[in-house]
Amino acid sequence: MSDDNITKTNNNTESKPVNQPPFEVQIQYLKDFSFENPKAPLVFATDRLNPVLNIKIDVTVQQLEKQDFEVCIHLNANANIDDEQVYLIEMVYSGVVRINSVPEEMLQPLLFVEIPRLLFPYVRQILTTSIIDGGFPQVILAPFDFMQLLQQRIKIANKEEEINN
Repeated sequence: MSDDNITKTNNNTESKPVNQPPFEVQIQYLKDFSFENPKAPLVFATDRLNPVLNIKIDVTVQQLEKQDFEVCIHLNANANIDDEQVYLIEMVYSGVVRINSVPEEMLQPLLFVEIPRLLFPYVRQILTTSIIDGGFPQVILAPFDFMQLLQQRIKIANKEEEINN
């Protein structure tokens, strides 16, 4: 009889891992990608191949299950020479994250700042590789301030709330 009690006790303790990390990245993937070079091959006939690159980045989060979230980094890059578009890149890079034990007040900064920071090096690598493969000079993308993006999003939401009230 004492063996049954030990088995039940062991089963109960095995069902709840003691030291779970606060979150786990389950998978990350390139969800959407487009590279357009509308002026090729004529753009390569000029010596002026130092385009001005404008980049816009956004983050979206979608809850998939109770603990699982898809975090997406949306990147749009538009390169111009003398107001003529020479290439355009649109990318969505995503990761699915399982949240284990994060306080509610930390959930938004985790999903909109920390997880994108973990995914961003992959976005940077895909961007720079595609630009080089497209025949253009290498671009070094500086780190991105996801906290500032979240603060802007909160400020806009607060203004919209004030207008609606």
